[in-house]
Amino acid sequence: MSLTSAGNTPVSTPKPIVPNQGMGLYIHVPFCATKCPYCDFNTYQGIESLLEPYLEALTTEIQLWGRVLSNPTVNTVFLGGGTPSYLPEHHLPRIFEVINSLFVLRKDAEITVEANPDDLNQSNCTAWLRLGINRLSIGVQSLDDGMLKLLGRRHDSRQAINAVEAAQVAGFTNVNLDLMYGLPGQSMDQWQDTLQRVASLSPKHLSLYALTPEEGTPLHQWLKDGSVPNPDSDLAADMYQHARDHLAEAGFHHYEISNWSLPDCQAIHNLGYWRNLPYLGVGPGAHSRLGAYRFWDVSSPRSYLAKVKKWAASNPGAYQGLTEAALESASPVDGWEHISPEIDSSEMMILGLRLLDGMDLGEASARVGQDLEAIYGAQIDELTGLGLLERSNGLLRLTTETYLVANQVFTRFVG
Repeated sequence: MSLTSAGNTPVSTPKPIVPNQGMGLYIHVPFCATKCPYCDFNTYQGIESLLEPYLEALTTEIQLWGRVLSNPTVNTVFLGGGTPSYLPEHHLPRIFEVINSLFVLRKDAEITVEANPDDLNQSNCTAWLRLGINRLSIGVQSLDDGMLKLLGRRHDSRQAINAVEAAQVAGFTNVNLDLMYGLPGQSMDQWQDTLQRVASLSPKHLSLYALTPEEGTPLHQWLKDGSVPNPDSDLAADMYQHARDHLAEAGFHHYEISNWSLPDCQAIHNLGYWRNLPYLGVGPGAHSRLGAYRFWDVSSPRSYLAKVKKWAASNPGAYQGLTEAALESASPVDGWEHISPEIDSSEMMILGLRLLDGMDLGEASARVGQDLEAIYGAQIDELTGLGLLERSNGLLRLTTETYLVANQVFTRFVG
């Protein structure tokens, strides 16, 4: 396979990039015991025969990137999926053994594992803490058993509560819970009950997502043929506002459009994405953003196994730093693009404005090497005049009324 930049447009060749200020590391786990009917992520059920070959390929890819990037510093690690908690118990120790041998993992690194409630118990939580994992993100989604059944979840509300309590008893002090709202047939009473019960579990962080029926998923087909009722968008907006009010009373800070935390408990790995900082993704379908490049691995787990093996046989250690030649050599990489100054500036605005406290245009301009105020002054003035943006304490931010229609702002910074 020959790699080309996006749009087959010739680009100048930037200097080799060797991250020296630290980066995030994302590890994609494509396995699920069952795939939820609303999910369109790169995940699969029924491929357990690939678990051991996956571990071999994943650790090999980590080793090879460690050599190409000259043992870079890692600030955060995030294992997502899919279902990382579904992996056999010997997988995580091996993964972290390889990370520690080829990367410089900061002593204060935030290390997150996504988990399903039915996979969690005090024993495996204790084992993960010993590995250095210090944050859990648990896919609760709802504490209404009817909603959980509709979503195809394998757990019920009691299992979800037990999982959170088991993690806390084991010693996890930083637990995120994922919740969904705007579900077909979901009432405000059901949502309020879930929020109240979730807050009583004392998580440090909450991620709340409105259901988005993705084309190609079973749920999308059910909605199309009328098997389940279409979600009420107005009710979903009311649910979002109720969450803002209720969680504020419970001491949570709404720091990103879909995320709330107690003081000093923001998701550091995800903050790296929103601040447009570098990260490396490994595993099938994982995306990376390093230096002036964005690239992504092949999605198919079986193809991924073969391509990692091919890369390992190609002497990747000959490349020091991230260059186009290194990307061409990296067989698992399915595609890449050069991030132009224009794209970099656009993404800095779009991602930075997701942070509700606001963005410092001077600091952001220094990082992209472009005067964002000069580039986007007309858009900022117009959006401010429309009441969609505001300036506060020297920061540019979305107005409260804009949170649910933020795309109206973001599209103004595209192109």
